[in-house]
Amino acid sequence: MEVFFDPAFEGNGVLNEAESKHCINVLRHKSGDKITVANGKGQYYTCRIINPHPKKCELELVQAINYEPKPYAIHMAVAPTKSIDRFEWLIEKAMELGVDEITPLLCHHSERKKIRTDRIERVVIAAMKQSLKAYLPKINELTPFDTFIEQNAHSKGFIAHCYESEKLPLKTAYQNGTSCTLCIGPEGDFSEKEVEFAIKAGYQPVSLGNSRLRTETAGVVACHTIHLLND
Repeated sequence: MEVFFDPAFEGNGVLNEAESKHCINVLRHKSGDKITVANGKGQYYTCRIINPHPKKCELELVQAINYEPKPYAIHMAVAPTKSIDRFEWLIEKAMELGVDEITPLLCHHSERKKIRTDRIERVVIAAMKQSLKAYLPKINELTPFDTFIEQNAHSKGFIAHCYESEKLPLKTAYQNGTSCTLCIGPEGDFSEKEVEFAIKAGYQPVSLGNSRLRTETAGVVACHTIHLLND
């Protein structure tokens, strides 16, 4: 199913310019064709094209479907990988799994210290269309680790790390049905001071298994674990 994305669309009216161009000039849709539009806020609209204008395609509502949000939310705070392709792969898979908010972290061991939020947003939108998700996650700017922890200190946060210390498996530490924040470190892991800082702020140290995982693998495993526990 083809899905077009317009965050301002509410059922009847004009599709935004970018999606109008894709719909009419690229996919060659004509007057009378039915298309599906998602707004990333929980609504999917089946519409009929009444004016196939390549800059302001006019649509008539045929059917609207409202999707209720999950009873829990996942905020994934993750250090971008050195390879932007690997980080974008993680973002894509997290979107498919239904993550609700993503914050790129700038950590002591980070190898990538800049990130283009607009590029990440394009990856997320494409993944939302492909996976037929109804909600678009919030994408935050790259944030220093200490700043993030100070702004998001709470008891429902988890920090995954590889140091030899007392920690529970995520599947044991997490309480079903609750919203949570998952902190995933860079290649080279969080520093010991960062782990200590997060624990003092209320974050619980957790394990994602016996294997030492790449950043992007750890992010997918953590998100998938939460969803499996809530199914």
